[in-house]
Amino acid sequence: MEENKKRKIRIIVAKPGLDGHDRGAKVVAQALKEAGMEVIYTGLHQTIDQIVQTALQEDVDVIGLSILSGAHLPICETLLDKIREKGMRDVKVAVGGVIPRRDVEKLKTIGVDAIFPGGTPFDKIVKEIREIAEK
Repeated sequence: MEENKKRKIRIIVAKPGLDGHDRGAKVVAQALKEAGMEVIYTGLHQTIDQIVQTALQEDVDVIGLSILSGAHLPICETLLDKIREKGMRDVKVAVGGVIPRRDVEKLKTIGVDAIFPGGTPFDKIVKEIREIAEK
């Protein structure tokens, strides 16, 4: 087997909390798969602990959250605290969904690596996920 072949980017697409709308998350997951990434879709109503545990078990490069509920700031703060507690320093975090412009800088400040407000083109999502995964 060729040792110099690059490992595929592994990403979780997760729906934290009580948000029950996952069509967008599924479409983004499919676009990432079509771009050659290994995607683990966790399904609806995931807790932060479940997402972190799956990230550990699956040895992912990126945790991608789809949040439509408006709770993106506290959810991301809690997730980032948990991954730091677990020593997962190499795991990047991306969030997409209903993200007001006023919150983009706040999310970056707390440590979110990529932010995709609703309507972000798939090619931009793929490009940025590749960029953050390879840092």
